[in-house]
Amino acid sequence: MMAVLRVFLFGFFAIFIGLLFMGIGRKVIARIQLRYGPPFYQAFLDVGKLFARKSITHNFVMDLGMVMALAGLVATMLFIPIGGHTAIKTSSNLIVIMYLMAIGYLGMAMAVAASGNPNATIGVSRALTMMLGYEVPFFTVILGLIIFNGTSSLELIANNQAGGILNWNMIKFPLGFIAAEIALQAMMGEKPFDAMIAPAEIASGPMVELSGKYLGLAFLTHAVSIFVETAIIVNLFLGGASNIFEFVLKQFEIYLITVFIEAVFPRFKIEQAVKFLWTVPMGIALVQLVMIVF
Repeated sequence: MMAVLRVFLFGFFAIFIGLLFMGIGRKVIARIQLRYGPPFYQAFLDVGKLFARKSITHNFVMDLGMVMALAGLVATMLFIPIGGHTAIKTSSNLIVIMYLMAIGYLGMAMAVAASGNPNATIGVSRALTMMLGYEVPFFTVILGLIIFNGTSSLELIANNQAGGILNWNMIKFPLGFIAAEIALQAMMGEKPFDAMIAPAEIASGPMVELSGKYLGLAFLTHAVSIFVETAIIVNLFLGGASNIFEFVLKQFEIYLITVFIEAVFPRFKIEQAVKFLWTVPMGIALVQLVMIVF
């Protein structure tokens, strides 16, 4: 019973922080673009309104995919150390985390592809292509950190950076941090790597057939993905944290970087995005890996 309650609390916390970041991000982007923007709590209102509306489903595969997407990312979050707290502890949780993250993304792809809308299919195709583009450099960065620390435990990698900012991997491995930040931008689907949604081209792609509770579930899935992805970077490069408040503050700093880039950069075409990811961050990640190994 306590284990179920613990999972529920971790999931609720990730959704709350993710939605809060989304609301603040929209406000920051609006101010950069000299607009007033929505209130910071707008994301909470949007989710509430969506779950109160009538929903349309196309088939069972769509329902299963939506649940699989959210469940996959919540399950991922349970293995991530959060300010000294981890719901499920394992000795090799970094590998488990990357595996479960992919299940969440593939669940969303399965759901929206089942709608049969051509724009959704194009969006999913672009998202999966982008996934192939950012995962290679991101895994290369992670491989270097695993070799350096001699473990794939995210908790131990974070603990090995204790003792001050000079011990953080962000300082010791700046090339790896830059490559991971670029991969994170693509992972979060923010500009210039948002070709999969491109509203003017494919009517928001994967989201085009989602309505009511299904769109609300997509919002919650995106909120958890923001929490999971920023939490991984905090543990890998910013030394984790000794308490939850410090951990969330570091997550917010990482998220703000992606928001600033989102606000000022134009969108890559999908082929430009993949070419960029396989050259610039991949090249940087390889240089960092060679420096660690030799």
